[in-house]
Amino acid sequence: MKIFDKYILKSFLQPFLATYFVVLFVLVMQALWLAFDEIAGKGIDIFFILKFLGYLALILTPTALPIGILLSSIMALGNLSENYEFAAIKSAGVSLRRIIRPLIILTVLLSGLNFIFLNNIYPWATLKQKNLYLNIKKKKPALALVPGAFNTEIPGFSIKFDEKYGEEKNLLKNVQIADLSAGKGKQKVITAEKGIISTEEGSKYMTLTLENGNYYEEHIKNNMSLEERAKMPASKATFKTYIINIDISSFNDDDNLKKENIKEHHGMLSIKQLDSISKESKITYDEYIENRSNNFYTTIHANKLYKYPDSLKNKKLDSVILNNFNLNNKNAVVNEAIQILDRTIERNKNQKKDFKDRRKLLNLYDYEYSYRISFSFACLVLFFIGAPLGSIIRKGGFGLPMVMAITIFVIYFFISQFGKNLAEESAISTLFGSWLSTIILLPFGILLTRRATQGMGIFNIDAVFDKIQNFFKKFSKKSLN
Repeated sequence: MKIFDKYILKSFLQPFLATYFVVLFVLVMQALWLAFDEIAGKGIDIFFILKFLGYLALILTPTALPIGILLSSIMALGNLSENYEFAAIKSAGVSLRRIIRPLIILTVLLSGLNFIFLNNIYPWATLKQKNLYLNIKKKKPALALVPGAFNTEIPGFSIKFDEKYGEEKNLLKNVQIADLSAGKGKQKVITAEKGIISTEEGSKYMTLTLENGNYYEEHIKNNMSLEERAKMPASKATFKTYIINIDISSFNDDDNLKKENIKEHHGMLSIKQLDSISKESKITYDEYIENRSNNFYTTIHANKLYKYPDSLKNKKLDSVILNNFNLNNKNAVVNEAIQILDRTIERNKNQKKDFKDRRKLLNLYDYEYSYRISFSFACLVLFFIGAPLGSIIRKGGFGLPMVMAITIFVIYFFISQFGKNLAEESAISTLFGSWLSTIILLPFGILLTRRATQGMGIFNIDAVFDKIQNFFKKFSKKSLN
């Protein structure tokens, strides 16, 4: 390797290592800050918190890498231009393409490294981090409860409430509790306007104090039929205050922190696994659509439309179908049609959410498959934006390059999220959505590289001002005439 190439690589690697670790630290601290309330004060061993931070760092490494490449490329070329080294190199007959050739090779290697990381280490770290985070949340069940859904994390109970509020998030509004501890289904149901969760440190019980509610219990036995169950007595009562002590000893078991309950999240899979699951999901999805369409076809009796074609032979029918019936039959036909239509519309509305959720999940697997490839390629695209930009602005250091790098990456991230949302909703294909940000920024990289190679600025300010000045001169001459 020539001394010149070593010097260029050194000029790039020094700011790259610094910016990479700074960006990674900021991203990890941001993620930790968001999860701080659910980690702090739960008696979690420092070893597990450090593991959590380690998994976070591995997950965020693929994001920090392209930011580091973008920022260091602006800084490296900016420093060379600011110190007139770039001008001296060009005066010696060395072109910009020759200057950045070793950096292009290095960036290609970093892009390949990022892809390997995304395909192997990132899924493993996501699997460990998400399960560890979920298990840490369960160390304090009050924080694990989610409003607006039936929470079944606490063994033997199904708890639902509308809102969780208060400084410690331990006050519940409009509570509904189903006691499932007897193993007989919803035998005991309790509703209340308000609930207060309290747990003493080290206690294996969580106390739930309910206010202004109703109590309902069915007195049934095991292996009873529905008819026998309907004949059994039930108890009803109202109360101002009702206290339930719930056993949460299983949540305080440190072995729970090692359990892996979530394994099929799209971020936990390699590209090969994503492709395999996507193909299986498409088969299941197609079968689901076919079953729904067949059911719809049967429901509206479309299979009976031409069942007896010979019965219409030699009969003249009015083009307005209802005119072929008398008044009573007309009413019967119209009412039956309206009922079938209403039932079909209602059924389709109920199935719409299930249809969208299935399609959205399938889109997520397809999007993740393509996005990992496009995101790795983005390292190269961002380099071809940063390197010529640094040679044009002629500014090194962390000031202006940092601002420009953050601005460019925010634009990239915004376009990427926009493409992801459109792809999830099937507004565009998942392939196009995953490559949207790269496709939009690639022409800017080509344009900047071309202008920097020709020794031109981003745009010619003097030419713009000359055009504006000439316009006003022509306008003033016309007004005087």
